[in-house]
Amino acid sequence: MGVYRFLQAGAAKVYITSRKAKACEDAVKALNALPNLQPGAKAISVPADSAKFEGVEHLVKEVSKTTDHVDILFANAGATWGESFDTHPDSAFAKVMDLNVKSVFNTVRLFAPLLQKRASIEDPSRVIITASVAGIGVGTLGKQATFGYSTSKAAVIHLSKNLAVELGPRGILVNAIAPGFFPSKMANGLMEMSGGVKVLSARNPSRRLGQPEDIAGTVVFLSSRAAGHINGAVITIDGGEVLGRGGMAEMKEEAKL
Repeated sequence: MGVYRFLQAGAAKVYITSRKAKACEDAVKALNALPNLQPGAKAISVPADSAKFEGVEHLVKEVSKTTDHVDILFANAGATWGESFDTHPDSAFAKVMDLNVKSVFNTVRLFAPLLQKRASIEDPSRVIITASVAGIGVGTLGKQATFGYSTSKAAVIHLSKNLAVELGPRGILVNAIAPGFFPSKMANGLMEMSGGVKVLSARNPSRRLGQPEDIAGTVVFLSSRAAGHINGAVITIDGGEVLGRGGMAEMKEEAKL
């Protein structure tokens, strides 16, 4: 979500990476078919398994073949696992933490030289990390509890703050976004188990769920000159849903039952 807007906002090259080569190719085909792109602007497919350190090394090596610098790094990979507390597998928890936290750190660290190449205090490069409101409030509990996912997103929020302080003096601003429920391949199953789009929309203070444009606009803003003095921030994109969880009005209604 949001990558298409980088091209439409004037990016010269956008590199798309995923463990699945076909997913990269499909995304690149769709992006390169977008209208109103700058002359010569294009999306480039670079399949890589970012969950592994060797995969991140491969990604940096491949990107470096066609550019000597990177201005914006959007760390958007993520995985989840739903399982009850008593049977939650150790391997599943580790897998989620590795991709959602460790791979983000490795990706930012290995891309830092490319991010610093043209960065300056006056015109900094940007790192945007996708977290989640699950890392701010409590995530899903019960039979499909997402302990690893919620913990990983809280961890990556704190990681983004540490990176902001470390990399700011190098001309690299680091911020995180924390989306709520957005219809997606990863979220759709959980959304259905939570009542579906209609129920979840009714619970949201804004009375709707997120759409791709909501994330797209935010990441382009964080990449723009307008956000040139924003560093270490966490921007929730959830219509206020995380603030409304367990609100006093709801608790009072439950007390009457």
